[in-house]
Amino acid sequence: MADTGDESAAGLLLTDIPPQPGQAPAGQAGKKEKKPGRPKKPKDTSTLRPAADKPVARIAVDLPLAHLDRPFDYLVPERLADQARPGVRVRVRFAGQLTDGFLIERAEASEHQGSLRYLDRVVSAEPVLTPEIAGLARAVADRYAGTLADVLRLAVPQRHAATEAAGPAGGPAGAEPGDGPQQAAVPGGPPPRPAAGPWARYPAGLSFLDAVAAGRPARAAWTALPGPSWPEEIARAAVTAASAERGVVIVVPDARDLARVDEALAALAPPGTHVTLTADLGPAERYRRWLAVLRGAARIAAGTRAAMFAPVRNLGLVVLWDDGDDLHAEPRAPYPHAREVLALRAHRAGAAALIGGFARTTELTQLVKTGWAHQLGADRQTVRVTAPRVRPAADDNELRRDEGATVARLPSLALRTAREALTAGPVLVQVPRRGYLAGVACARCRTPARCTRPAGDSQCNGPLRLSGPHAAPDCRWCGALATGPASAAPAGTAAAGWRCSNCGHGKLRATITGATRTAEELGRAFPGVPVRTSGGDLVLAKVPAQPALVIATPGAEPLADYAAALLLDGWALLSRPSLRAAEEALRRWLAAAALVRPDGTVLVHADAALPATQALVRWDPVTFAERDLAERAELGFPPAVRMAAVSGEPAAVASVIAGLDHGFEVLGPVPLEQAAPRPAAAPQQADDQVQALVRAPRAEGAALARALRAAQAGRSARKEGGGARVQLDPAELI
Repeated sequence: MADTGDESAAGLLLTDIPPQPGQAPAGQAGKKEKKPGRPKKPKDTSTLRPAADKPVARIAVDLPLAHLDRPFDYLVPERLADQARPGVRVRVRFAGQLTDGFLIERAEASEHQGSLRYLDRVVSAEPVLTPEIAGLARAVADRYAGTLADVLRLAVPQRHAATEAAGPAGGPAGAEPGDGPQQAAVPGGPPPRPAAGPWARYPAGLSFLDAVAAGRPARAAWTALPGPSWPEEIARAAVTAASAERGVVIVVPDARDLARVDEALAALAPPGTHVTLTADLGPAERYRRWLAVLRGAARIAAGTRAAMFAPVRNLGLVVLWDDGDDLHAEPRAPYPHAREVLALRAHRAGAAALIGGFARTTELTQLVKTGWAHQLGADRQTVRVTAPRVRPAADDNELRRDEGATVARLPSLALRTAREALTAGPVLVQVPRRGYLAGVACARCRTPARCTRPAGDSQCNGPLRLSGPHAAPDCRWCGALATGPASAAPAGTAAAGWRCSNCGHGKLRATITGATRTAEELGRAFPGVPVRTSGGDLVLAKVPAQPALVIATPGAEPLADYAAALLLDGWALLSRPSLRAAEEALRRWLAAAALVRPDGTVLVHADAALPATQALVRWDPVTFAERDLAERAELGFPPAVRMAAVSGEPAAVASVIAGLDHGFEVLGPVPLEQAAPRPAAAPQQADDQVQALVRAPRAEGAALARALRAAQAGRSARKEGGGARVQLDPAELI
């Protein structure tokens, strides 16, 4: 075994290669002979001879250590010469232990001057790692300052031997992947090209489909029109690429969106043309579908975040819906985002890209600004015809009628709008928080109610809530109840066992009202009208087109032909301590408003003068994103710059920062806020976490990633203690 660097850093023993005839084994001179025991079976001499053709195999060993993130050279035994092909899973002996890995390539010779170990075995003859995915994984690891092993764990699913041996219809086991569409065994050949359909509503829609059919790398920043047509539009673009014998990867945020895309694809493409990849399929079924894509039995792979690495052949189009959804951000190292991975994949493969949604992110606007993508949207006249009427709950006309419209949670305009719309169909009510009363405060001085349970040398200090109309207040962090002799209830009643730390008062009032409490209030305001809730563990897929009040949290809105929508508590979305608060609020508002019929009404309860509210009223997310990007460029925030967050124990963070060999701007470190209190038994110092931000111009983004990777590799090689998490371009900076 050898690597492209200095293997002495890994502490490896390279002396167990079979000796030449007449030569003592290396490292065994002067040692006493072992007593004779059970005789060992003689090894087949063929296993000691390297393969005649390309005897050196370069292996990506499954190692999480940053300083060992490089390929290692091994000899291919003659008996494994036919099985050891690029892309197969192998087992190798590394530092005295058998370790998994992938065979990247075969070579005639190695640059290593010493002796090499042999491959232990080939786990499977199925080449599961295609050259395209191997190159993409390396590029993703470099972009996010991670290791190839971490990315390959995300890209290649675990093996299911029985499924692999069965061999799905349409592709023989062990078929060579990535050799082009001529080997794809799709039943019946490519599907016919579909008509443009709803794409005709976009001025550049037909030209985009023509470019996809011709195999040109058209890259679109898509601003979708409101309504239920977006799954059909994605399906028509995908089948257009498949009709030209090109592969397609579609990534959506969640299973509900995937079900809609799956239904649209099934209506346009012949059976077997596409597969869906979801986590709830089970390991056997998911691996069977993944193999169908690998072996060329399906040209279109649609799924959630993990599908961004689907090994489709002859990639022609990547599609990402709603790129601002936080479900597209991978929570495991190296924390890649589906938008960046698909954009990088389309760029490397020369494929077309369709990225967008109802809203527009600043990251996608940055791609448009650099010229990598072009805008794809409808003209203003089409938007006016398609979008519902949007108005703020407290405009000038309404304030003349109801002076309390700015402070009331359910102003009279909202009640009138809902009452009128219920005669024509269901009404959607979007509430940012789930639960009953997500936040409570002192009824006298308005001080937020906090938990007083002891935690170490201090107290928990977590926010209190009420989970029901007759529940006692409990802590959102530790779950402790504020128990006592009095009964607990919202505003105006005594909270059992709780006293305000500021004024000593013992009564509570609501500050943050959840979806359950909202449903209770609206049920009393509209007696006889069905009230349905969607959110948390119970998310409704659809509701009938009958008069009803549908209370849902953002992202859990059921499909329906809504006559109106009430977007409540806009302040809760806009006041979040996040750089993306306004962008995220607009994205959630647009997603809910897009479900309302064109002649319906959307009422947003937020300050009408705010840019996000104005963008919703005009249905103009592009202008809002361009303005937001300009402000971030002026202030030096992503995506105008590249920024990395280094968090962990203070010594580990300081070591990473000190290891940077470039003059990047470092902000911090500062104490990292904890989502929950420290355990009472844990030492105070052991759980202290800090975070430092490292900022660099976009032109030096690659240099920043290399510097952070080198700093992590240095710590790993020195076996420094303490953990440090490095995340480039994090979704949340504050």
